[in-house]
Amino acid sequence: MIRDLVEKSRSYRGYDESRQVTREELVELVECARLTPSSVNMQPLKYFLAWQPEVVKTIQPLTKWARALQPMELPHPGHCPTAFIVICQDTALQPSLARFQKDVGIVAQTMLLAAVEKGLGGCMIGNYDAGQVKQALGLAEHLAPVLILALGKPDETIVITEVGEDGNVNYYRDENDVHYVPKRSLEDLIING
Repeated sequence: MIRDLVEKSRSYRGYDESRQVTREELVELVECARLTPSSVNMQPLKYFLAWQPEVVKTIQPLTKWARALQPMELPHPGHCPTAFIVICQDTALQPSLARFQKDVGIVAQTMLLAAVEKGLGGCMIGNYDAGQVKQALGLAEHLAPVLILALGKPDETIVITEVGEDGNVNYYRDENDVHYVPKRSLEDLIING
């Protein structure tokens, strides 16, 4: 079952805006994140939940998507996420942001897998100005945005392909807007045969 969730958990950049994500669904995702391991059990991460349309519309223009597909505008108009979770580190608990980056990855992937189980999907967004996000959301001084999760009901096709002989791992879209994600082979990843 975990493999099925992993295969369905893609970086979605197109959503069905008619399917609203609820606060309760976001809380359930954070509950999953709350139970994950944390370095020295510090648990310095906190979560800003955005499900109200006006708050979602505040966050969306602060994010930058799919740098490899520039100048394409993603998400396409009318296909934006209907929720965000802004993962923040509470610097009053631990000031070193670098020390807890692995925790950020663990909670983000856990929440995305839980979202897939609910028929939702998401995308980790690291391309944003943390100061602008902090100001726009009115976050306290000790809360540092470290990653943004976009969430919603996926409304695009993503296909996993093998990396070609040229070794190019860049994702791309075809003329039908199908998104392709080249993955290295298992043999290329295992070091000791």
